[in-house]
Amino acid sequence: MKRSKSYRAAAEKIDRDRLYNPLEAVRLARETSTTKYDSTVEVALRLGVDPRKADQMVRGTVNLPHGTGKTARVLVFAVGPKAEEAKAAGADIVGGDELVEEVQGGRLDFDAVVATPDLMGKVGRLGRVLGPRGLMPNPKTGTVTMDVEKAVSDIKGGKIEFRVDRHANLHFIIGKTSFTEQALAENYAAALDEVNRLKPSASKGRYIRKATLTTTMGPSIPLDPTKVRVTETADA
Repeated sequence: MKRSKSYRAAAEKIDRDRLYNPLEAVRLARETSTTKYDSTVEVALRLGVDPRKADQMVRGTVNLPHGTGKTARVLVFAVGPKAEEAKAAGADIVGGDELVEEVQGGRLDFDAVVATPDLMGKVGRLGRVLGPRGLMPNPKTGTVTMDVEKAVSDIKGGKIEFRVDRHANLHFIIGKTSFTEQALAENYAAALDEVNRLKPSASKGRYIRKATLTTTMGPSIPLDPTKVRVTETADA
């Protein structure tokens, strides 16, 4: 693949033979961002699990302490008082049967979906539409709930969801290049803590086998997966 001059110049600043601690990595990511806009900072992990086995699936959510830098558009399937609660909490799109039909028909102008349990019988029919996009509500991630106010507030406040793919890779964002280095490092620590907490008991050997950090259109930076949080003075 032919790379741009700016990309090649950025890539030359990265030592491929070393693993960077989180603070070094986010500092380098901000320095090597090649876009004129505020790029997203993303982490990719290769896990030592077999996602084909139910007892080794890794899926969860975490509230990033400094948010994601993006205001998510939240769709809520709810009716009556719960619909009003969702609207009051800041939900962008709220509805029942008619909204199910709209999404079935191709409406996808949202980033997250919440549903009350009583509507999941109908929302479940949207699996082919929402599932491949990682948007299907799920009780395990707090998106099938009667407490729609909290669910919407959490998502708007910087809650992210992650799920290992069939190749045992896991991706999540930790903010924007406009964030401070400390904010990005703290968001990374919060997310990695949760990924480590969810380690399946059936997983053998090294759990996090490889970790990289990158910005939109920028080169990847190898991370030391054993380092969760790092300050200027000490590793942890």
